[in-house]
Amino acid sequence: MDRELDGRVAVVTGASDGIGRELAIRLARAGADLVLPVRDQAKGAAAAATIRQAVPGVRIRLGTLDLADLASVVTFTDRLVGEGRPINLLVNNAGVMLPPARQETADGFELQFGTNAVGHAALTLRLLPLLEAGHARVTTLTSAAAKQARIDWSDLQSTRSYSATRAYGRSKLANLLFALELDRRSRAAGWGISSNAAHPGTTRTNLYRTTPGLLRGLAARFAQPIARGVLPPLMAAGPAAAGGRLYGPDGFGEFRGDPTELRLYRSAQRPGDAERLWDVMHTLTGAPQ
Repeated sequence: MDRELDGRVAVVTGASDGIGRELAIRLARAGADLVLPVRDQAKGAAAAATIRQAVPGVRIRLGTLDLADLASVVTFTDRLVGEGRPINLLVNNAGVMLPPARQETADGFELQFGTNAVGHAALTLRLLPLLEAGHARVTTLTSAAAKQARIDWSDLQSTRSYSATRAYGRSKLANLLFALELDRRSRAAGWGISSNAAHPGTTRTNLYRTTPGLLRGLAARFAQPIARGVLPPLMAAGPAAAGGRLYGPDGFGEFRGDPTELRLYRSAQRPGDAERLWDVMHTLTGAPQ
């Protein structure tokens, strides 16, 4: 990405730390103007300082965004759409992972599904005019957990039965399905948007600090550094990446390794699921059709 993003606008969620912050640094080195919507403004300011230290002269704009609150998504996106500047890159990276007890977003959605899937769907759908104007590349972060997941259409919010791992896998499968359907619809309608999905493998980020002991142990054994974990989403966001694809590490179990295009998970190939999810997301978010 050597300066190929000069003057381009890149929006990255979850850039306060971890994969998102490192990805923002890489995009800044390629010349991008960064828009970093964050929930915690203090953490966002600290991340912006880190990015500016790594890339002097970078243009950074912080925004306020809580993906667990659709009113916050509306406020943020309305401001950007009102300004009218095209968006060239959108990386849906922020996420919640494995809260032990069921929690809800401000809108009553199960926290992981509501934040990871519904929140990012709302953000993307409401930014479609700017993404189309910028012929954007959209990358949505998923997880290898999506491989064994399934969408329970009768209990999307885990109200009947809650399992942290099952709900997380469902949210990440929803991310993958949404990314695929966005690309399919863009091709069909001529929007000029390229959309794909990526996952960083098992990477040493703050997400693992609150996970159960067994998972923390696996992360300690298999996890790769952030500098390696950022490579699949960086590849997915690059100009050579094909839309409608999945990118991740090429190593055993997709825990770590070099970035590569992965075979699409069977869980994401069930006929009709992606189209149905797209319609569900419109209903849940209230985004314009």
